[in-house]
Formats: sequence, C-alpha cells, structure tokens
Amino acid sequence: MEEKKMKKKPHAVCIPFPAQGHMTPMLKLAKLLHSHGFHITFINTEYNHKRLLKSRLPSSSLELSEDFIFETIPDGLPPSDEDGTQDIPSLCESLALNCSSLFKDLLSRLSSPATFIISDVFMGFTSEAAVDLGIPLALFWSASACGLMAYLHYKHLIQKALVPLKDESDVSNGYLETKVEWIAGMKNTRLKDFPTFIRTTDINEIVLNYILNDMERVASASALIINTFNDLERQVLSAMSSMFTFPIYTIGPLCLLARQLPKNPLNSIGSNLWKEDMSCMEWLDGKEASSVVYVNFGSVTVMTNKQLVEFAWGLADSGHDFLWVIRTDLVRGESAVLPQEFMEKIHGRGMLTGWCPQEQVLMHPAIGGFLTHGGWNSTLESICGGVPMLCWPFFAEQQTNCRYMCSEWGIGMEIDNNVEKGEVQRLIKELMVGDQGKEMKRKVVELKEFAVKACEAGGLSCLDMEKLVSDLMSGLDLVW
Repeated sequence: MEEKKMKKKPHAVCIPFPAQGHMTPMLKLAKLLHSHGFHITFINTEYNHKRLLKSRLPSSSLELSEDFIFETIPDGLPPSDEDGTQDIPSLCESLALNCSSLFKDLLSRLSSPATFIISDVFMGFTSEAAVDLGIPLALFWSASACGLMAYLHYKHLIQKALVPLKDESDVSNGYLETKVEWIAGMKNTRLKDFPTFIRTTDINEIVLNYILNDMERVASASALIINTFNDLERQVLSAMSSMFTFPIYTIGPLCLLARQLPKNPLNSIGSNLWKEDMSCMEWLDGKEASSVVYVNFGSVTVMTNKQLVEFAWGLADSGHDFLWVIRTDLVRGESAVLPQEFMEKIHGRGMLTGWCPQEQVLMHPAIGGFLTHGGWNSTLESICGGVPMLCWPFFAEQQTNCRYMCSEWGIGMEIDNNVEKGEVQRLIKELMVGDQGKEMKRKVVELKEFAVKACEAGGLSCLDMEKLVSDLMSGLDLVW
C-alpha cells in the first residue's frame, strides 16, 4: 500500500547547474515541493555529489527519505579529486556536448516515471530529453531577475554591434561605460553592468554562446520560477511579465520561505560543497551587536595573492573585528599566503575559516556589515539578515547585482576591481560607523521587512509558491 501511495505522488526531477550558487536554492525549492506532497529526485553531477558527501559528517547520509532521493550523472569532464569549483567554460562545453543522452538514460531508469522536470535555466540539454520522453519541463532561475533580464538582451547587444568588443583594451578604456537605455525596467544601465561574459572579442566564445542558447530556451518556455520577491525587483519583473505569455512564479527569498518547512529529517541535508566550520558561531557569540564585518567572496571568485593581502591589511587597519572565509582555492593558481605581521595584528579580533554556515552567520546579531562578491544567494541572505554590504563583484551577473544594490536599492557600496588597502579600510569604516553606512542599514532593514512579509501567509512569494504547487498538481501545460 505504501509503495502504491508513493507512486501516486507527482514526481519532480530537479536538476541544478553544477555550482554551489545554483545547487543551494534548487535544493530549497525541492524541499518545499516535497513538503507539499511531491516525490523528489534531485540530480547532481558525480563530481559535486562526491564533494557534497565529503563535506558532510562521516555518519550522516543523504538517504533520509524514500520519496526524496539523490541521483547523479557524469559531467563529461575528466575525473578529479580536487575540492574546488570547476572551470566554467570547460564545464559548459562538456555539459552541452555530453549530457543530453546521459540525462535521458537516467530519466528512463527511475523507479517511478517523472511527472515533470524542474531544470536550471543553464542546463539547456534537459530540453531535448524532455521533448523526446514527453515529460513536461519548468525552468528555474536561481539568480536575480535583473541578471536574467540582462542575459536576455545579450542577443540585442550583438545585433546593435556593441558586443563582441572590438579590442581587449575596451575592458579598461572606458568603453564599458557606454549607456544602454533601451531595456525596459533597467534604467541607467551601462555595458559594465551586464553579466561579464560579453567582455570578449570572440563572437564564438564558449560561455557567451552557451548563454545565448539558454536564453532562447527561456523565450520559448512554458513556465519560469525565480528566486526573488516583488518589492525588490518590481520594475524588472513587470517588464519581464510583459515580454512573455507564460506564468512567472516569484518565490523568493527561498532562504526565508524554506524556514517554514515542517520538522523533517530532510532539513538536515544541506548543499554546501565545503565542510562548514561551526566554531565561528561560538566566536560570534562573544562579540558585541553589529560589531563584526563578515567577509566571503563566494564559491567561484578567485583573486591574486596581492589582492588578498590588500584586503587583509584593509581589514586589519579598519580596527573592526571580522570573520573572513578563505576557501582553499580562493587564490588563483597558488595557496593563500597572509603576512605573519597581519596575523599578529588581528589576534583576538579576526577569525579566518575555510567555510561557514553563511545563512546563520548573517542572521547573527554580531554581524554589522558584509564584504561580498555580490552573488545572488549572498545578496538575498544579507537582505534577510538586515546587513548592508560592500561589493567586490567578480563575474557573471554579480556586476548587475552590484549596480542594483548600490544605485537602486541603496544597500551597498562598491570596491574598485583594483583592490587597494586604503580604500578597503575607508569603506569598511563607512559601512560600520559612517552616515552612509547607517542609511544603508536603514534601507536594508526595510527590505528585510518586505522580504519577511512576502514569505508570510498571504504574502506574494508565499502565494506564488502555493500557486506553483497547485498548477503543477493540476497538470500545468509545461510541454515544450
């Protein structure tokens, strides 16, 4: 009877792009669907699944429920025992070339047929499998709506001969300051505010074309799920709704919505690919309210050791306590090396760690500011913690997010790409005790309140989640 009952559940196959920032929100969405009665198959690449298992306690398991299972497919790249983010161009090229048939084979082997697929927008190969097997498919966009709108206009930048760049010097000679005034919902945008994959002189560049193909897939979608909330990105969402006829479900911030999950062993399953250092929470407990700068550049950002040292001395000279996440692969091509004098200067007021439970950290009352790369998960988690930001965007739509947090929402300040310790020191002081920092704090707390209301019963994000569940349950027409 139990087996028959399980098979009657709608079966969602969830497949994120194989990077930390995509896996985290997809797993939250999968848990929410599971809590509404869905059978879930969550698909990781073999490489990332191995890292996920390695990051967990030896006694813990991912097999905690018979109706929430994990499966894997190869990513097509050579096997590796490294514990770091893979090369994005190589990964994109391999996914496009190798994974359609692998994904189709996996779908055919599942113990119960998939009712529908929820695919990351950047996993374009899922479309072919969905069509061939006749399985409805919905697209999930884990990043900002402004980032998606910028990607959707890549093709128009090419048509207007703004992209590709004429020369590599265009990256630094002021060309990227060119204004792009014709995108609905995105006023005062410059080329430098677009996701960074347009910064190429090669029209055949791998990631640029990978994205162009995936954006065509969005344009012909039947449903789109976005991890954002209306009060944050109202203008862009309104413009996007007028572009498409399919339903758009805004169900963010997922980090808030997922806190409403009922008690379940599945709640213990996280998505972090690095082992979390929980000792930082005890360290924060001993700090005064709003006194600590939290520093984390995410899972993909890399920098030179010189840049690392400039950040280090800026933090040390600011006089403020700080918690700094330094991944093992943060410094490009070498190990992170910090001067002994720096370590002596920060004794007692600086903690360095390899990874941490970021959501918990940003909710801790000791955190007063966040030095971040501006990835979307980090941005939303900072808003939900009521924490203003310093942004050092690295790549992709982080530049777009940075412009919005600094110029539109007033909750952040940008650090120049050429990191200089004096600027880092000055901006940290402004963030923590300056007048601009206080105004940013006021605005981010206001946005936090909007986010909380959106995810409460009757809030727009909560209602959209309920509508998504209802539409999927009733057989929303998601066939390509």
